[in-house]
Amino acid sequence: MTTLDTLRPQLAGAVHLPGDDTFDERRRPWNLAVDQPILAVAEPATATDVAALVQDARDSGRTLTLQASGHGASGGTEGTILVRTHHLDEIDVRPAERLVRVGAGARWGDVQAAVARHGLTGLPGSSPVVTVAGYTLGGGLSWFGRAHGWAADAVVALDVVGADGEARRVTADSDPDLFWALRGGGGDFAAVTSLELRLHPAPEVFGGRMLWPADRAPDVLAAFREVVATAPDELTVWFELLHFPGSDPMVAVDSVHLGGEDEARRLLEPLDAITGRFSDTRRPLRVDELGAITNEPTDPGAGCSRAELLTDLDDAVAQVLLAGPHDPLLAVQVRHLGGALARPSDSPHGALAEPFALYLFGVPFTPEVGEAVRARQAAIVAALGDRVSGRKPFTFLAPEESAAAAFGPEALARLRAIKAERDPHGVFRSSYPV
Repeated sequence: MTTLDTLRPQLAGAVHLPGDDTFDERRRPWNLAVDQPILAVAEPATATDVAALVQDARDSGRTLTLQASGHGASGGTEGTILVRTHHLDEIDVRPAERLVRVGAGARWGDVQAAVARHGLTGLPGSSPVVTVAGYTLGGGLSWFGRAHGWAADAVVALDVVGADGEARRVTADSDPDLFWALRGGGGDFAAVTSLELRLHPAPEVFGGRMLWPADRAPDVLAAFREVVATAPDELTVWFELLHFPGSDPMVAVDSVHLGGEDEARRLLEPLDAITGRFSDTRRPLRVDELGAITNEPTDPGAGCSRAELLTDLDDAVAQVLLAGPHDPLLAVQVRHLGGALARPSDSPHGALAEPFALYLFGVPFTPEVGEAVRARQAAIVAALGDRVSGRKPFTFLAPEESAAAAFGPEALARLRAIKAERDPHGVFRSSYPV
């Protein structure tokens, strides 16, 4: 009988072992192209369950990997117990204090729906089904990051179970080292059961997607460069070359303005001047409608991505981006960063000096297509040369990459020292261990 067999009666939540009918479904990550070889899946129903799992792992020499949805899965889980925290989904909004406390399994769409009625917002990304905890522990690049910085910068406190099995509340005052590490360093240091986040006013938000045929890409990119050159921190704009199966190639611009419609339209005038646009979904939005802008899938699927940070979006970069077609990639995306993201941040990522992020995505329909996707990604990055900084956001890491790519040498050394001190026996292993 395995350790988890004996633990089953002690947990309010479920345990799934190899041979159980539910095992393969429960171990599946969000990205179906990633395999997760694990010993078992545990689904704690409460923070007490999490503490029991940590205590058992400490006593038995097991290792735990915590995930809610598995959006950041890397496949580096061999020999671990996968702890699915999706049942820890409580949301407690304190509007007068502009704070929200969320469980480790709460999803951004649900949190945004809860805070929207108070005219407030968190710092979500583009998908409403990504969990707040995994996204924020990895730093979190938000639609509102240019205005308010990393999502991790909004963390006020975390409830965790340490490698010693003890539950504690972590703040900048109570444990500055662990607080620093958890605000962007990933889930390698403790089992986080809930987070307390600072909220921001959002009385008006305007955004959506504009689409043109692919032959307008040079004009759209030129206008995009003009818009971002003077964009205030309240405006975030993304440029995308899209080619979905069964459709013609397209060029898109996604935008979100933390402010009113009139000002947003004025800021985006260079894009409005481009003829041939066949779709424009821009409108006033509630903050729980942000997922409708990119309309990303809300069910698991296979994908192959690569991200880089760009030091510039000059003519040389534009030439590479426009030199397509980029088949078999489905998306070539450039995100405007800067603003508050470039200012000092007491987090492992620190200030993000690079003004743009490049995201390349394809679907490995077959192994051969997967190889072609990776080859095209590599060719684009190679052509960009020194415009690629070599660093990348933690939440954008691909399965074959390591945490070392996300942090500077000093931050990485500090993270490793904290890991060695707080978890010397390796009770926790994140998808991208430091």
